[in-house]
Amino acid sequence: MSQSQNKYNRTLLACYLGFITQAVTANFTPLLFLMFNKTYDVTLGKIALIPAVFFITQLVVDIICAKVVDKIGYRKCIVTSCLCSAIGLILLAFLPEFFAEPFVGIIVSVVVYAIGSGLVEVLGSPIVEACPFEHKEAVMSLLHSFYCWGSVGVIIVSTIFFRFFGMGKWKILSCIWALIPFFNIYNFLVCPIERPNNGEKGMGLVALFKLPLFWVAIILMVCAGASELSMAQWASAFAESALGLSKNIGDLAGPCLFAVSMGTIRAIFGKFGHRINLMRFMIFSGILSVVSYLLASLSKLPVLGLLGCVLCGFSVAIMWPGTISICSPRIPKGGTALFAMLAMSGDLGGAAGPVLVGNISQIFGNNLKKGLLVGSIFPLVLIAMILLIAKSESKESLIKPE
Repeated sequence: MSQSQNKYNRTLLACYLGFITQAVTANFTPLLFLMFNKTYDVTLGKIALIPAVFFITQLVVDIICAKVVDKIGYRKCIVTSCLCSAIGLILLAFLPEFFAEPFVGIIVSVVVYAIGSGLVEVLGSPIVEACPFEHKEAVMSLLHSFYCWGSVGVIIVSTIFFRFFGMGKWKILSCIWALIPFFNIYNFLVCPIERPNNGEKGMGLVALFKLPLFWVAIILMVCAGASELSMAQWASAFAESALGLSKNIGDLAGPCLFAVSMGTIRAIFGKFGHRINLMRFMIFSGILSVVSYLLASLSKLPVLGLLGCVLCGFSVAIMWPGTISICSPRIPKGGTALFAMLAMSGDLGGAAGPVLVGNISQIFGNNLKKGLLVGSIFPLVLIAMILLIAKSESKESLIKPE
């Protein structure tokens, strides 16, 4: 790595910690759902609204970012991301006690740290993309692997903490997790941050909407988010209900193994991705994802069902960062609006996919395997979109606005 690239290592570190922070905000609160139910007498119906509020807030932030980030500046926005994440985690520990209805305090805290999560989701990728690194596809994949390792870390560290200190000390742990984004504020204040497109004004939303490739990219990201989250969100329940595992073992065998497998592939691609044809790898990943969904949903042997869950982590790993790496150079003037819309589409898929799986499962008598079978449609559509890009690569109408 050249000396000019070395100075951006702190930028990369800051973005790594930003994605770890996002993993903390996304995965820590779900571990407390039963504690909220017992301590604050929050009904399970209300608790189910917590992840919905989290993702909806991220969607709103994605849309707003497309309009305001270029005006406010990347550094101010990404520092705000760290600040909101830290404050939200601290508020979660204390704010519920200040309301007659503790659920209100929980939701306010979730909204605050979801704003931080949404900001880093939109800004992390373009900040790294603007750095003068070689083999940006590999760097992007490695960046997104830190969300996976953050997820694994949150589950394992929190499980160990609760084992030794008890669930009643969760407020202390929430404040401990807040130290990561607080520390990262300094990183983002001092690290070099380049503007996408060398500081030139990016395309607006209206111009992007006229670009056929943009709509292909949107469908790709929806399918990438849905392929990943449809399995990830239901992995624990699948391990318990369909495979007959206990709650603790289900959490480790389901979401934890899923995150490990996903992080492993992203890290490997980050190391050797420059030697791999990304388009072909995405097609292979889509095929493997279909196989994993079919294995999980159709297999009668629990061990094969668990294998399907783990294989899905391997298969979906490259979909989200791969879509960004495929589309951003093909829409070189997309700017912040492009990254914001891609993030929004991924969140939309991440929200819609699990809902579809859950509803289909309910229709068939809470049969989760039926729901996961329908979930295989998302990687199938993703394969079709990749093939469409490959087939239309030479067509200017797919690359330039009409």
